[in-house]
Amino acid sequence: MSSYQVFARKYRPKTFEDVLGQDHVVQTLRNAIEKDRLAHAYLFVGPRGTGKTSTARILAKALNCSNGPRIDFDPDEPVCQEIAEGISLDVLEIDGASNNGVEQVRELRDTVKFAPASGQFKIYYIDEVHMLTTQAFNALLKTLEEPPAHVKFIFATTEPQKILPTILSRCQRFDLRRIPTTVIAQHLLHIAKEENIQLNEGAAYTIAKGADGGMRDAQSMLDQLVAFCGESIEEKDVLDIFGFNSQESIATLAGAILRRDTATALENVHTHSEAGKDLGKLLADLITHTRNLLISLVDSSNRSEETSPELESILAEQKTLASPDRLIALIDLFAETDAKMKWATNKKLHLEIGVIKAIESLGESSISDVITLLNNAAQALPDTPPPASRAPQNPAPAAPTVVAPPSSPPPTQTQVSTQAPTQVAPPVQNHSNPAPAAVAAPPPASETPAQTQNPAPAANAAPLTGAALWQAAFQEICKVKPLFETWLETGVFLEQKGREIILGFHPSDSISMDSIARHRAAIDEILSRIGGSPLKVGMTLQDNITPQTPVSFEDEAPPSMPQLIPTDNAPPPQAEASPFEAAPGPVEAAPPLGDEFYQDPLIKEAVTEFEAKILPPQS
Repeated sequence: MSSYQVFARKYRPKTFEDVLGQDHVVQTLRNAIEKDRLAHAYLFVGPRGTGKTSTARILAKALNCSNGPRIDFDPDEPVCQEIAEGISLDVLEIDGASNNGVEQVRELRDTVKFAPASGQFKIYYIDEVHMLTTQAFNALLKTLEEPPAHVKFIFATTEPQKILPTILSRCQRFDLRRIPTTVIAQHLLHIAKEENIQLNEGAAYTIAKGADGGMRDAQSMLDQLVAFCGESIEEKDVLDIFGFNSQESIATLAGAILRRDTATALENVHTHSEAGKDLGKLLADLITHTRNLLISLVDSSNRSEETSPELESILAEQKTLASPDRLIALIDLFAETDAKMKWATNKKLHLEIGVIKAIESLGESSISDVITLLNNAAQALPDTPPPASRAPQNPAPAAPTVVAPPSSPPPTQTQVSTQAPTQVAPPVQNHSNPAPAAVAAPPPASETPAQTQNPAPAANAAPLTGAALWQAAFQEICKVKPLFETWLETGVFLEQKGREIILGFHPSDSISMDSIARHRAAIDEILSRIGGSPLKVGMTLQDNITPQTPVSFEDEAPPSMPQLIPTDNAPPPQAEASPFEAAPGPVEAAPPLGDEFYQDPLIKEAVTEFEAKILPPQS
């Protein structure tokens, strides 16, 4: 009878030092044993082949060895050998998949009362514990929470989400990670050296990559390769037997895409398809390669344990072929192709279309390319001084200009008098009797257009803040929204808190404050444009502010001015019709107000805002 053992059993870890890739678990268990802080239940979670059963047996050896518990036990002593072979009377290994009923758990619950035969502890190891039924878990709860002092439970599972939370809360959980590719490859080379096998380093990395973090899978593949190849194993043998894609072929496909060589890329896809390779795996490897290239490009100092030295050299050569944003776009496009290939009958067609789209996307101009081009063009322009007619960066607000009436004004012209500003913060206009028909004075003929614009700070000047910012914004608001001037004049600039301009109002001016609040979005937009950054206006009522309630449109108007009244209180239609309201019957002449009055922006906005009608002047 042959005594041959597969590599997975022959090279199973025997001590804590032999466990590879799980340093966080080993260190915690060693410290718990040394400091005598042993829990009564442990749960090992992780993918297949990562060392859950091996770690459980090593822990059992450390607990039941002679003069234990201790971490420096001898794995060759009889007690440890019995545990390793699974024949120890004190260490019971139970398959949760076949012993998942409530009856088996009740039997286990009855046996925990008995003392161990020879060791210090009676240890129950349940593999694939998630296969237990809900009734079996519930039957185990009380025993698991308060077992006898000589009992230890060790559970192992690949699907912890299927375990009841009440079980999880009673265990110390240890998550075993996927073993890095480099660690697996080095261990395979060590096994090959011990077995006098010539294993190529590239073949070892290919096996480790195909194992996907599972040491047992890698050892099983090495066993199969030895049976097929004998004492010499090359990378080509691994690719032929398991259908893996070589790093060189993936790098060639990626290089053809990055160089926009469509013919070579499609030929590569065709070669893999004719060789019977899984095209879905080919696309997954291509995404992984693009990801490695992106990480290498973004952080050149990042040395991953998943990449071999040969792959590092390939990534170094392909770094100059694409930028990070292009690689991110390629990964997104490959991911879309992968989603289509999963349910497609003709996977090759979708992969070819995805490769062509990827190559075409590399030739398209992105937003970042346009921005970079504009920045380069701006830097290449020579520095030129500003023109002489350019206005100052922060001009002071000009005093209101009053147009003198002609010597013989027409009967429809209305003269308006203004007062000097009476409020100090900010220095704005405060009309004692604002007339809706105020006509702004045209700029002098010698004034350039730049001088008539709002006093916004220049691009290269320090942004306005505080009272200066509000003063400039106030003038722009009054220019764009003339109706807001009446409301804003009642407010006083108090302070600037971060991105907020605080205005104060007397309680008697609360109506004006409410009117501003309804149009806050428009004011914030102008304020942000003047300040060069997102800003907003805030308002508060304070008794120590002098009331500045303006005259409303319902107050008495000058004798020569029409009176604006809400439409709800409008008198019956008169015989005459205004341009804003057509009267029945023959259209009579418009009231003698002139076109300038009806076209005035303030009059138009006032009529719209207050839903008013214009009545003829009262005699």
